[in-house]
Amino acid sequence: MPTVRRATWLVAAIALIVGVVMRINNAVHYKMLWGFDALYNWHYIERLTRSWQLPAPDADWSTAHPPLFYYVGAAVARLLGDWDRDSKVIVLRLGISAAGLVIAALAVSLVRKSDPENPRRALLAGGLILFLPVHLYMSAMLTEEIVAAMWISIVLAAAGSRLASARSELSTRLAVALGICAGAAFLTKLTGVLVIAAVAGAFAADAWRRDSLRESIVPIALLVSIAGVLGGWYYARNLIEYGYLYPHGLETHKIMFTMPPGNADPLDYLRFPLSTFTDPQVLNPGLLRSIWGSTYLTMWFDGHRVFLPTDTARVSHVGTLITTLALLPMCAYAVGLVRGIRRALRGERGPDLLLLSMVAISLVGYVAFTWKNPWFVTRKAGFLLGLSIPFAYYTSEVLEDWSRRGRSSRFVIWTLLALLAGTIAVTFFYSDAFWNIRHMEKPGVVW
Repeated sequence: MPTVRRATWLVAAIALIVGVVMRINNAVHYKMLWGFDALYNWHYIERLTRSWQLPAPDADWSTAHPPLFYYVGAAVARLLGDWDRDSKVIVLRLGISAAGLVIAALAVSLVRKSDPENPRRALLAGGLILFLPVHLYMSAMLTEEIVAAMWISIVLAAAGSRLASARSELSTRLAVALGICAGAAFLTKLTGVLVIAAVAGAFAADAWRRDSLRESIVPIALLVSIAGVLGGWYYARNLIEYGYLYPHGLETHKIMFTMPPGNADPLDYLRFPLSTFTDPQVLNPGLLRSIWGSTYLTMWFDGHRVFLPTDTARVSHVGTLITTLALLPMCAYAVGLVRGIRRALRGERGPDLLLLSMVAISLVGYVAFTWKNPWFVTRKAGFLLGLSIPFAYYTSEVLEDWSRRGRSSRFVIWTLLALLAGTIAVTFFYSDAFWNIRHMEKPGVVW
């Protein structure tokens, strides 16, 4: 057993080093202002370096976004003074990458708290985040998605750890801390409001189970109030000044209205075509009509080709390999969710109700969003990064359990996971040597 433990820690250390080096390399070498909305995000940040005044939602492409990420970016850019633009962008992207590493550490922390006798599972949870492709390529981009996911993950990990402990009640101090972090998530991205609902509901349900709901009303209300005030003022300002809480269909975004498929069908939420694996790019006709196929593809590969080249067959071949191998952790995730539901229904102490609530409301929100915005660019796993902690928590539980069911099972599980992680590491390490990507004129599939 000590040898196994030493080997586990050695593998974990190597994985951590590789994960960190990949993120640093990508943040430094990925082309400047490539990626989802990166150019317009920089315009917003640069605008705030000249004036702290909050612009109108339709002033530019990204000015409709909640402002916390952009104000922090502008503050950093101001502190860097006369540094050139590219150097400032690299510093900001390194910060975003660090936020992604925080999420991996939080996943480890929550598993250790709820399952302290299983350190290998905790390390596996961290590895699942370190080598998740959507985390890797989004960390290289100047965008708020990873940062918003970090704030959400802080709330989920802290609240989940408390719910897994013997004293699961919400204290005033914890309510204030969770309210601040949830408010920061809300002020970074609209999806931050979901974690406010999830954590308040989970603590209310736990208090009801312990027959102490009356004593818990004040700290829960304090959490919601702090988060609502810190994050909600921006949306209230929109409503007062522009007549809507969150903008939709602005003239500045009109080019999106010409993107395929242009309309949504209920069957789009039921189809999962074989082309998800055989032709891993979002403009495949089958994937244009598959919400979950596109989401799965962009979770485990670069379906939009914003990080990887568009014009080489070997990219598709590697995509086929990765998305096929990824069926193992995704099946484990599904089984883990079922196990979590069973525990929650039995009323067991732990983070299940919180994590499951976050999964449920996030998926409902994602369905509503993609229905209202029926374009291929909105169908991406980057919008679900707030589910990083639930994914790592449940997937690690089941994979660790499966690996304990005999020598052959252990060999198969760890061999497939090692092959998956190794292929991802090679593919998503931004490098001339492998992809010759720097000669691309612009990123993304041509629609």
